[in-house]
Amino acid sequence: MEGADEFMKYRSPLVSRYASKEMAYNFSDRKKFTTWRKLWIYLAKAEKALGLLITDAQILEMETHAEEIDFAMAAEEEHKLRHDVMAHVHTYAHCCPTAAPIIHLGATSCYVGDNTDLIMLRDGFDILLPKLARVIDRLANFADKYAQLPTLGFTHYQPAQLTTVGKRACLWLQDLVMDMRNLQRARDDLRFRGVKGTTGTQASFLQLFQGDYNKVEELDRMVTEMAGFKKAYLVTGQTYSRKVDIDCLSNLASLGATVHKICTDIRLLANLKEIEEPFEKEQIGSSAMPYKRNPMRSERCCSLARHLVVLIADPLQTASVQWLERSLDDSANRRISLPESFLTADIILSTLQNITEGLVVYPKVIERHIRHELPFMATENIIMAMVKAGGNRQDCHEKIRVLSQEAAAVVKQEGGDNDLLARVQRDPYFTPILEQLDALLDPKTFIGCAPRQVARFLSEEVRPLLEPYKAKMDVKIELEL
Repeated sequence: MEGADEFMKYRSPLVSRYASKEMAYNFSDRKKFTTWRKLWIYLAKAEKALGLLITDAQILEMETHAEEIDFAMAAEEEHKLRHDVMAHVHTYAHCCPTAAPIIHLGATSCYVGDNTDLIMLRDGFDILLPKLARVIDRLANFADKYAQLPTLGFTHYQPAQLTTVGKRACLWLQDLVMDMRNLQRARDDLRFRGVKGTTGTQASFLQLFQGDYNKVEELDRMVTEMAGFKKAYLVTGQTYSRKVDIDCLSNLASLGATVHKICTDIRLLANLKEIEEPFEKEQIGSSAMPYKRNPMRSERCCSLARHLVVLIADPLQTASVQWLERSLDDSANRRISLPESFLTADIILSTLQNITEGLVVYPKVIERHIRHELPFMATENIIMAMVKAGGNRQDCHEKIRVLSQEAAAVVKQEGGDNDLLARVQRDPYFTPILEQLDALLDPKTFIGCAPRQVARFLSEEVRPLLEPYKAKMDVKIELEL
């Protein structure tokens, strides 16, 4: 059956199930090998401009056939030669017979291999950054909308003093803002490997240009500029330092930790029925329990985030074992760890954008939870009010302590509602402040500066960060579940 073969072998779900087309293409064979050909064209153009015997016809021939890759021939050549770069040199030369003598002139395999990796890393960040910006934007709108809605805060996952739904979202946002800055810095710090030769000494190019060091430097500069980089690394071995991979993947792993935390919070809040992620009209939460609304998007994010977090171990170990000018035991590992990190981050951000575009808040449930806990939290306010009305603090403290324990017993041992307020109202001791009780128990008096913090954080930290991405904000994400 046509197409059946693809189901007879493992396919990475990162591509077949989750990743966006643009990120899947960024690490595709077509992107990789067409980039190799572009790099060979850049090299030939720069060498010609600096005086080597390369003709316009040769360069035109290379440009004309840059996209025409015979993958079957390349695979056959690689099987024969056991060398992927030379296989593609031969494949390119086959359709560019005039240019064949000058393709890859003076270069080593890492000229195309490493420089292409750096281009893919750069382009990968350029795909991720607008997606992260959109997540931040959606969450910022959410935080602004709910900046003043009181909700129970939790420490140790136990009820604590109140915060607001918007302020809690700002805790998520702050981590994402840090990730945004880290990814942008990692992207901007990337340099080009450039034209460095087999051990990074540029010896082959110094020979080509008959000892003219200035031309060697200019060749490096010209090719770097044509590839779209502002700078090249001044020193390399055969490869660029594998610490560059650590820098890139550590920031992606850090993003993974952020997303795992956010989506775990959403899952906890979904259990409390305070907040839910989007849920499609015909979506099934459980095959056995029709009433369930499982937070599957957040669970997907957590699942993939764990994979993203652990991938940083690969470049850390790879960088530590690169012997002298390089060792080839980095190659197979990097073919997996670099693309998977970006593909995983891409999926996570797309999913999180979908979540943040449709978060549902249930204020009545939040209010009910506050009512259950607030009387305990208000005891200090009640004591202060009684003291102002002429009462003795120690006597009031003892009264409140006894009533609180009685109310707690109703909640914990009998499964009843918190009736501390009713007990206070029934006790004649508290008669002087009965008219103040409603004001003393107003949730908005317990949220401190939370609304102001939200407004200031969004205006000073978040919105300015999003300015460069304004033109890319309108993209919405529809997930295939």
